[in-house]
Amino acid sequence: MDTQNPNVPSHAHTPVTGKKHPNRRHPRAGLIHDNTRHTARFTVIGNHLAQHAELSLLAIGLGVHIQSLPAGARVDIKSLAARFPEGTTRIAAALRELEAHGYLRRVRERVPDGRIITRTISCNQPGHSGTDAPRQAPRKRTGRPGSKLLPAVPHPAFPASALLQQATDLLAGLRRDNPRLLLSTRDTAHLAPGVAAWLERDVSPSAVRHALTTDLPPEALHRPAALLAHRLTAQLPPPPPFRAPEPRPTAPHRFQTCDGCDRAFRAPTPGHCRDCRHDRTELLESA
Repeated sequence: MDTQNPNVPSHAHTPVTGKKHPNRRHPRAGLIHDNTRHTARFTVIGNHLAQHAELSLLAIGLGVHIQSLPAGARVDIKSLAARFPEGTTRIAAALRELEAHGYLRRVRERVPDGRIITRTISCNQPGHSGTDAPRQAPRKRTGRPGSKLLPAVPHPAFPASALLQQATDLLAGLRRDNPRLLLSTRDTAHLAPGVAAWLERDVSPSAVRHALTTDLPPEALHRPAALLAHRLTAQLPPPPPFRAPEPRPTAPHRFQTCDGCDRAFRAPTPGHCRDCRHDRTELLESA
Protein backbone atom coordinates (compact mmCIF):
# COMPACT_ATOMS: atom_id res chain seq x y z
CA MET A 1 0.00 0.00 0.00
CA ASP A 2 1.39 3.29 -1.04
CA THR A 3 2.01 5.88 1.65
CA GLN A 4 2.49 9.58 1.34
CA ASN A 5 5.98 10.95 1.99
CA PRO A 6 5.65 14.03 4.13
CA ASN A 7 9.21 15.05 3.33
CA VAL A 8 8.53 15.58 -0.35
CA PRO A 9 8.31 19.35 -1.02
CA SER A 10 4.99 20.63 -2.33
CA HIS A 11 4.76 21.59 -6.00
CA ALA A 12 5.25 25.30 -6.62
CA HIS A 13 2.31 27.08 -8.34
CA THR A 14 3.00 28.21 -11.90
CA PRO A 15 2.77 32.02 -12.04
CA VAL A 16 -0.16 33.33 -14.14
CA THR A 17 0.93 36.02 -16.55
CA GLY A 18 -1.31 38.77 -17.86
CA LYS A 19 -1.76 37.11 -21.24
CA LYS A 20 -2.82 33.82 -19.62
CA HIS A 21 -5.12 35.34 -17.03
CA PRO A 22 -8.38 33.29 -16.96
CA ASN A 23 -10.50 36.48 -16.91
CA ARG A 24 -8.81 37.95 -19.97
CA ARG A 25 -10.76 37.59 -23.22
CA HIS A 26 -9.29 35.68 -26.06
CA PRO A 27 -7.56 38.11 -28.42
CA ARG A 28 -9.62 36.75 -31.33
CA ALA A 29 -12.99 37.05 -29.56
CA GLY A 30 -15.56 39.73 -30.47
CA LEU A 31 -15.88 41.75 -33.66
CA ILE A 32 -13.36 41.35 -36.45
CA HIS A 33 -13.37 43.77 -39.39
CA ASP A 34 -12.79 42.49 -42.91
CA ASN A 35 -12.59 45.85 -44.66
CA THR A 36 -11.99 46.78 -48.27
CA ARG A 37 -11.39 50.39 -49.26
CA HIS A 38 -14.33 51.88 -51.19
CA THR A 39 -13.54 53.63 -54.45
CA ALA A 40 -17.09 54.45 -55.62
CA ARG A 41 -20.67 54.75 -54.28
CA PHE A 42 -19.86 55.34 -50.61
CA THR A 43 -20.91 57.83 -47.92
CA VAL A 44 -18.83 59.07 -44.98
CA ILE A 45 -20.88 58.72 -41.78
CA GLY A 46 -19.71 60.13 -38.48
CA ASN A 47 -19.51 57.85 -35.45
CA HIS A 48 -21.50 60.47 -33.56
CA LEU A 49 -24.48 59.20 -35.60
CA ALA A 50 -23.58 55.55 -36.12
CA GLN A 51 -22.83 55.08 -32.39
CA HIS A 52 -25.27 57.66 -30.97
CA ALA A 53 -26.06 56.90 -27.33
CA GLU A 54 -29.64 58.24 -27.36
CA LEU A 55 -31.01 57.55 -30.83
CA SER A 56 -32.89 54.33 -31.50
CA LEU A 57 -31.45 51.82 -33.92
CA LEU A 58 -34.19 52.67 -36.42
CA ALA A 59 -33.38 56.39 -36.20
CA ILE A 60 -29.66 55.71 -36.69
CA GLY A 61 -30.32 53.52 -39.72
CA LEU A 62 -32.75 56.03 -41.18
CA GLY A 63 -30.26 58.86 -40.61
CA VAL A 64 -27.55 56.90 -42.42
CA HIS A 65 -29.92 56.17 -45.30
CA ILE A 66 -30.94 59.83 -45.65
CA GLN A 67 -27.33 61.02 -45.64
CA SER A 68 -26.56 58.56 -48.45
CA LEU A 69 -29.31 59.92 -50.74
CA PRO A 70 -28.65 62.49 -53.47
CA ALA A 71 -29.97 66.04 -53.23
CA GLY A 72 -33.61 66.29 -54.26
CA ALA A 73 -34.54 62.78 -53.13
CA ARG A 74 -37.96 62.41 -51.46
CA VAL A 75 -37.68 61.74 -47.73
CA ASP A 76 -41.26 62.35 -46.63
CA ILE A 77 -42.95 59.76 -44.44
CA LYS A 78 -44.98 58.15 -47.23
CA SER A 79 -41.97 57.80 -49.54
CA LEU A 80 -39.84 56.24 -46.79
CA ALA A 81 -42.69 53.90 -45.74
CA ALA A 82 -42.94 52.72 -49.34
CA ARG A 83 -39.20 51.97 -49.30
CA PHE A 84 -38.94 50.24 -45.89
CA PRO A 85 -41.17 47.76 -44.04
CA GLU A 86 -41.36 49.64 -40.71
CA GLY A 87 -44.53 51.61 -41.55
CA THR A 88 -45.46 55.27 -41.27
CA THR A 89 -45.81 55.39 -37.47
CA ARG A 90 -42.33 54.07 -36.68
CA ILE A 91 -40.70 56.06 -39.48
CA ALA A 92 -42.39 59.27 -38.30
CA ALA A 93 -41.09 58.63 -34.77
CA ALA A 94 -37.56 58.04 -36.07
CA LEU A 95 -37.67 61.27 -38.08
CA ARG A 96 -38.71 63.16 -34.94
CA GLU A 97 -35.71 61.66 -33.11
CA LEU A 98 -33.34 62.81 -35.83
CA GLU A 99 -34.91 66.27 -35.82
CA ALA A 100 -34.68 66.50 -32.03
CA HIS A 101 -30.93 65.79 -32.14
CA GLY A 102 -30.22 68.16 -35.02
CA TYR A 103 -29.70 65.66 -37.84
CA LEU A 104 -32.78 66.93 -39.70
CA ARG A 105 -34.34 70.36 -40.14
CA ARG A 106 -37.69 71.09 -41.72
CA VAL A 107 -38.27 74.57 -43.13
CA ARG A 108 -41.28 76.01 -44.92
CA GLU A 109 -40.72 77.93 -48.13
CA ARG A 110 -42.91 79.58 -50.73
CA VAL A 111 -42.38 78.38 -54.29
CA PRO A 112 -42.84 80.65 -57.34
CA ASP A 113 -46.46 79.57 -57.87
CA GLY A 114 -47.37 80.84 -54.38
CA ARG A 115 -47.66 77.49 -52.61
CA ILE A 116 -45.93 76.94 -49.25
CA ILE A 117 -43.97 73.69 -49.13
CA THR A 118 -41.87 71.95 -46.48
CA ARG A 119 -38.22 71.15 -47.26
CA THR A 120 -36.15 68.65 -45.29
CA ILE A 121 -32.47 69.48 -44.67
CA SER A 122 -30.08 66.71 -43.63
CA CYS A 123 -27.22 67.76 -41.29
CA ASN A 124 -24.27 65.36 -41.18
CA GLN A 125 -22.62 67.24 -38.27
CA PRO A 126 -25.18 68.91 -35.99
CA GLY A 127 -23.83 71.93 -34.18
CA HIS A 128 -21.23 72.91 -36.80
CA SER A 129 -23.36 75.76 -38.19
CA GLY A 130 -25.49 78.43 -36.58
CA THR A 131 -28.79 76.72 -37.35
CA ASP A 132 -27.79 73.08 -36.81
CA ALA A 133 -27.44 73.05 -33.02
CA PRO A 134 -28.92 69.85 -31.50
CA ARG A 135 -32.23 70.26 -29.73
CA GLN A 136 -33.87 68.20 -27.02
CA ALA A 137 -37.33 68.30 -28.56
CA PRO A 138 -38.58 68.94 -32.10
CA ARG A 139 -39.47 72.61 -32.30
CA LYS A 140 -40.18 75.03 -35.09
CA ARG A 141 -37.84 77.99 -34.85
CA THR A 142 -38.80 81.30 -36.38
CA GLY A 143 -36.82 84.46 -36.94
CA ARG A 144 -33.08 84.59 -36.39
CA PRO A 145 -31.06 81.69 -34.90
CA GLY A 146 -31.22 81.86 -31.13
CA SER A 147 -34.45 83.88 -31.05
CA LYS A 148 -37.36 82.85 -28.87
CA LEU A 149 -40.00 80.55 -30.27
CA LEU A 150 -43.25 82.08 -31.42
CA PRO A 151 -46.43 81.04 -29.60
CA ALA A 152 -48.52 78.40 -31.29
CA VAL A 153 -51.46 79.51 -33.42
CA PRO A 154 -54.75 77.75 -34.25
CA HIS A 155 -55.01 75.79 -37.47
CA PRO A 156 -57.94 75.48 -39.87
CA ALA A 157 -59.86 72.24 -40.09
CA PHE A 158 -59.51 72.22 -43.88
CA PRO A 159 -56.24 74.00 -44.81
CA ALA A 160 -56.91 74.57 -48.49
CA SER A 161 -54.08 76.22 -50.42
CA ALA A 162 -56.33 79.11 -51.51
CA LEU A 163 -57.30 79.78 -47.89
CA LEU A 164 -53.67 79.81 -46.72
CA GLN A 165 -52.71 82.09 -49.61
CA GLN A 166 -55.47 84.54 -48.64
CA ALA A 167 -54.19 84.49 -45.05
CA THR A 168 -50.60 85.06 -46.22
CA ASP A 169 -51.62 88.03 -48.34
CA LEU A 170 -53.55 89.53 -45.42
CA LEU A 171 -50.50 89.28 -43.13
CA ALA A 172 -48.21 90.77 -45.77
CA GLY A 173 -50.52 93.77 -46.02
CA LEU A 174 -50.57 94.58 -42.29
CA ARG A 175 -47.53 96.83 -42.68
CA ARG A 176 -49.69 99.20 -44.70
CA ASP A 177 -51.96 99.62 -41.67
CA ASN A 178 -49.05 99.93 -39.24
CA PRO A 179 -45.36 99.97 -40.29
CA ARG A 180 -44.46 98.26 -37.02
CA LEU A 181 -46.21 95.10 -38.27
CA LEU A 182 -43.55 94.34 -40.89
CA LEU A 183 -43.20 90.53 -40.78
CA SER A 184 -40.50 88.24 -42.11
CA THR A 185 -41.29 85.40 -44.51
CA ARG A 186 -40.80 82.84 -41.75
CA ASP A 187 -43.05 84.72 -39.30
CA THR A 188 -45.72 85.02 -41.98
CA ALA A 189 -45.59 81.27 -42.66
CA HIS A 190 -45.99 80.60 -38.93
CA LEU A 191 -48.97 82.96 -38.54
CA ALA A 192 -50.81 82.10 -41.78
CA PRO A 193 -52.63 79.01 -40.40
CA GLY A 194 -53.93 81.13 -37.51
CA VAL A 195 -55.39 83.72 -39.88
CA ALA A 196 -56.80 80.91 -42.05
CA ALA A 197 -58.59 79.51 -38.97
CA TRP A 198 -60.35 82.88 -38.55
CA LEU A 199 -61.29 83.10 -42.23
CA GLU A 200 -62.62 79.55 -42.10
CA ARG A 201 -65.02 80.66 -39.34
CA ASP A 202 -66.71 83.16 -41.66
CA VAL A 203 -64.75 86.17 -40.32
CA SER A 204 -64.21 88.70 -43.08
CA PRO A 205 -60.64 89.73 -43.97
CA SER A 206 -61.37 93.29 -42.83
CA ALA A 207 -62.54 92.01 -39.43
CA VAL A 208 -59.37 89.93 -39.04
CA ARG A 209 -57.23 92.92 -39.98
CA HIS A 210 -59.10 95.10 -37.46
CA ALA A 211 -58.57 92.55 -34.66
CA LEU A 212 -54.83 92.38 -35.35
CA THR A 213 -54.08 96.08 -35.82
CA THR A 214 -56.26 97.97 -33.32
CA ASP A 215 -55.29 98.91 -29.74
CA LEU A 216 -51.60 98.15 -30.27
CA PRO A 217 -49.18 99.19 -27.50
CA PRO A 218 -47.84 102.71 -28.00
CA GLU A 219 -44.23 101.66 -27.45
CA ALA A 220 -42.03 99.94 -30.00
CA LEU A 221 -42.95 96.35 -30.91
CA HIS A 222 -39.86 94.20 -30.43
CA ARG A 223 -41.67 90.98 -31.43
CA PRO A 224 -44.72 91.89 -33.54
CA ALA A 225 -45.17 88.29 -34.70
CA ALA A 226 -45.47 87.08 -31.09
CA LEU A 227 -48.13 89.71 -30.39
CA LEU A 228 -50.12 88.68 -33.46
CA ALA A 229 -49.81 84.99 -32.56
CA HIS A 230 -51.21 85.73 -29.10
CA ARG A 231 -54.16 87.67 -30.54
CA LEU A 232 -54.95 84.99 -33.10
CA THR A 233 -55.18 82.41 -30.31
CA ALA A 234 -56.74 84.42 -27.47
CA GLN A 235 -59.40 86.15 -29.59
CA LEU A 236 -60.30 83.23 -31.87
CA PRO A 237 -64.06 83.46 -32.51
CA PRO A 238 -66.29 80.38 -32.17
CA PRO A 239 -67.28 78.41 -35.27
CA PRO A 240 -70.38 79.67 -37.07
CA PRO A 241 -73.69 77.94 -36.21
CA PHE A 242 -74.70 75.02 -38.35
CA ARG A 243 -76.98 75.99 -41.19
CA ALA A 244 -79.20 73.33 -42.68
CA PRO A 245 -79.23 73.47 -46.47
CA GLU A 246 -82.34 75.04 -47.92
CA PRO A 247 -84.64 72.62 -49.74
CA ARG A 248 -84.29 72.77 -53.47
CA PRO A 249 -87.43 73.98 -55.26
CA THR A 250 -89.26 71.23 -57.08
CA ALA A 251 -89.83 71.61 -60.78
CA PRO A 252 -93.50 72.09 -61.84
CA HIS A 253 -95.30 69.13 -63.37
CA ARG A 254 -95.59 68.86 -67.12
CA PHE A 255 -98.74 69.81 -68.98
CA GLN A 256 -101.01 66.83 -69.69
CA THR A 257 -104.11 66.59 -71.91
CA CYS A 258 -107.20 65.44 -70.06
CA ASP A 259 -108.51 62.12 -71.34
CA GLY A 260 -112.07 63.30 -70.71
CA CYS A 261 -112.33 66.89 -71.93
CA ASP A 262 -109.03 67.45 -73.79
CA ARG A 263 -108.24 70.35 -71.46
CA ALA A 264 -104.59 71.01 -70.57
CA PHE A 265 -103.62 70.57 -66.94
CA ARG A 266 -100.40 70.00 -64.94
CA ALA A 267 -99.85 66.51 -63.53
CA PRO A 268 -96.95 64.05 -63.15
CA THR A 269 -98.71 61.49 -65.38
CA PRO A 270 -101.45 61.54 -68.04
CA GLY A 271 -105.08 61.11 -66.93
CA HIS A 272 -108.08 63.27 -66.11
CA CYS A 273 -108.16 66.86 -64.95
CA ARG A 274 -109.60 67.83 -61.57
CA ASP A 275 -113.11 68.54 -62.88
CA CYS A 276 -113.31 65.29 -64.78
CA ARG A 277 -112.06 63.34 -61.77
CA HIS A 278 -114.78 65.04 -59.66
CA ASP A 279 -117.49 64.21 -62.21
CA ARG A 280 -116.32 60.57 -62.41
CA THR A 281 -116.43 60.30 -58.63
CA GLU A 282 -120.00 61.63 -58.43
CA LEU A 283 -121.07 59.27 -61.23
CA LEU A 284 -119.63 56.25 -59.43
CA GLU A 285 -121.28 57.25 -56.15
CA SER A 286 -124.72 57.67 -57.74
CA ALA A 287 -124.52 54.37 -59.59
